[in-house]
Parts: sequence; structure tokens; C-alpha cells
Amino acid sequence: MRAPLPASGDLIQVTRTASVQFIRPIRFRVIRVLDWPTYDGWIWLEGYQLNARGEAVARRSIFVQPAGLVIQRRTAPVPPGRPRSSMRT
Repeated sequence: MRAPLPASGDLIQVTRTASVQFIRPIRFRVIRVLDWPTYDGWIWLEGYQLNARGEAVARRSIFVQPAGLVIQRRTAPVPPGRPRSSMRT
């Protein structure tokens, strides 16, 4: 059974379990899962690294194992046929 992939908008914690490059854990807001070719069990994520206050400090693409990610908050799913946001002018 594979670990669930994060979705756009999810807040995750990335630790050494996800990839050895993360000696210190980081908080990460997912923009999207990239469809770049990779090894089995690994994915590329695009998103923002967050500071302690939850503010974006860097936009990054990271190479991780989904099984090692800690999903802190999932985005609520949008009901089918309903737009994510509406812009009014």
C-alpha cells in the first residue's frame, strides 16, 4: 500500500524520513505534485517553505518519499462542479 500523495494547499512537515537532505524538519505548503520522472517511491513537490509564523520564505521544488511526509493539515475537497474560488469585479 502506498502513502497518500499530498494535494495542492496541504500543509506538510518534511523530515529526514522523507529525504536525508532534511536534517532539520521544514514546514511546506504544497502547490502541486510535479509529474517529473523519478524513482519508484519518490515524488517531486513544488511549494513554499514556511517559517515559524506560517509565512512563505522560499519557493522550492523538493524530492521526497511520500511515506516520510507528515500531513499537518489537508485542504478541504471542493465539491464536484464547483469552482475553487470566484473572482468578482
